[in-house]
Amino acid sequence: MNTIKPQKTGRILIIDDQPENIHVLANILQKEYEVQAATNGAKALEITYGKNPPDLILLDIVMPEMDGYEVCRRLKANKQIRDIPVIFVTVKKSVEDEEYGFNLGAVDYISKPFQPTVVRVRIRNHMNLKLKTEILEKLSLLDSLTNIPNRRSFDKELQREWKHALRSGHPLPVLMMNVDHFKHYNDNYGYGAGDECLKHITEAMNKKLRRPLDFFARYGGEEFVALLPNTDAPGTMQMAEQLRAAVAEANIPHEYSDTAPMVTISIGVATHSQETPKASLEELLMAADLALYQAKEKGRNQVQTDSPI
Repeated sequence: MNTIKPQKTGRILIIDDQPENIHVLANILQKEYEVQAATNGAKALEITYGKNPPDLILLDIVMPEMDGYEVCRRLKANKQIRDIPVIFVTVKKSVEDEEYGFNLGAVDYISKPFQPTVVRVRIRNHMNLKLKTEILEKLSLLDSLTNIPNRRSFDKELQREWKHALRSGHPLPVLMMNVDHFKHYNDNYGYGAGDECLKHITEAMNKKLRRPLDFFARYGGEEFVALLPNTDAPGTMQMAEQLRAAVAEANIPHEYSDTAPMVTISIGVATHSQETPKASLEELLMAADLALYQAKEKGRNQVQTDSPI
């Protein structure tokens, strides 16, 4: 009879200069979690900054060269890993010691010598809390109607791609998209039908954005936005036209539109590149918004750009 091994529910890094302490904690935890270990602060930081950072850190305070307080301070100074929970494992039990650790960003203390039940319960509680927090964070970055990234998520991605574009010199195109005459659609077909319309539009455009680099989000209401990092001007316009055509070809009836008998979109394109440098993110977004305004003014259901083709 085959036995089913329990699935491990996270990765824990144990940092302690005494290998026997690491061994004791690992024996307590290894049935439920994947366990990593480091016997000094430098190695611990190397592991945490790596490709597979831990989900939780158990950190001894008294260590040579770099003590636990300094390790914690450096962890919390890094934006990428500062949210990893740190639990101090120590013989230091005074109120002053605990207060100092909590002020550095630790979430809990476990006293030596270890009580296995206490260790398991405290770590399980913090791992569950971290999991729930991560789920809520992911949900906060998704649009609840279309299930694609929302404006908050777009703002974060735009900041990241902007910094990358400045470093690399690669172009960063932004596409601002607006559903034509959507108010008329809602007023005549109802808001429930309007919601379904937005879902169909999202699906139609999502099928065209296939590169891992491409980022597509709902900007708000009937507005959508896309980032096409490292795409030249002709490639950007080609993709924008494909998105416009995809919505039209979805053939969603809209008899109250002044533009076409089906739902259509207008698209404004702006690109930060060596040929058309933008001074700031705000200028890039304003340029895309102005191009969108021009697309509407010139009859809608079309693409306009601020960049030479």
